[in-house]
Amino acid sequence: MTRLRCAILDDYFNLALDAADWPKLSDRVDATVFSHPFASEQAAASALADFDIICAMRERTSFPKSLFDKLPKLKLLLTSGMRNAAIDMEAAKAKGVAIGGTQYSRDPTAPLTMGLILELTRGIGRENARMHAGEPWQTFSGVEIEGLTLGVVGLGKLGTKMAGIAKAFGMNVIAWSPNLTPEKCAAAGVGYATKEELFAKADIVTIHVVLSERSRGLVSRADLARMKPTAFLVNTARGPIVDEQALLEALQQRKIAGAGIDVFSVEPLPVDHPFRKLDNLVLTPHLGYATEDGLRIHYGQMVEAIDAWTSGSELPRKLA
Repeated sequence: MTRLRCAILDDYFNLALDAADWPKLSDRVDATVFSHPFASEQAAASALADFDIICAMRERTSFPKSLFDKLPKLKLLLTSGMRNAAIDMEAAKAKGVAIGGTQYSRDPTAPLTMGLILELTRGIGRENARMHAGEPWQTFSGVEIEGLTLGVVGLGKLGTKMAGIAKAFGMNVIAWSPNLTPEKCAAAGVGYATKEELFAKADIVTIHVVLSERSRGLVSRADLARMKPTAFLVNTARGPIVDEQALLEALQQRKIAGAGIDVFSVEPLPVDHPFRKLDNLVLTPHLGYATEDGLRIHYGQMVEAIDAWTSGSELPRKLA
């Protein structure tokens, strides 16, 4: 029996093959790991043209119609998570490619968001680096977050979890999103604000909306201009939700106190990106979802899906 070829994409951690029971598929599937991002769509097409199955990690590799057209053997595409804005679902359907996803047992992004807030306000990592570098003592006087106002953009599952963590730290919480109502805010125990009020009043703004055409550029230059000069912005959602050029200028001109950013319009963030030169910007390389626990769940469910599909059964978590 000829084995199917399976490509595991963007395994930056070199964890995929050890994180799940791939040997159970060895009689049917030959898995190949790609640890680095493709430089271009053509590079992806060239590397993946002979694969029957592809396992994608989040939106690290885009799958527009033009790429599907260059992958004649592709029959099954799996993605971590139950949505992936980088996949052209209509193109996949037209090509007869089955699409499956994976679920989370819990979401680790809210704790990371709180970590970025603490780094911005207390300088833990900054002072740690100075101590290890041999500097004599502290230079950073922190900001107490108890009593400050956290503005949550998007009060869904993750935004609500973030609000609960913030309240445990003694913060006041207000929220806004395009379809949010005062009644939903009241049910979550947070205050309702208009978009203009949230950006003007919040000491820290944190973003927790899903990337879509409607949310692309949702945080605009005008919104950033409403923020206090002492305020911070945190984005652990998706890079394109924020006008990155406007944020860059606001930080360069010290119009806001700082930002903590885990997501970017282009990932990995180019090494010469001006964000990397700012001392009032805390950068992390899309760590929000990236825990060993979560990755083991994703890869384990990918193996489960391939096992079902190659056995003639329905995908356990099929995407529409």
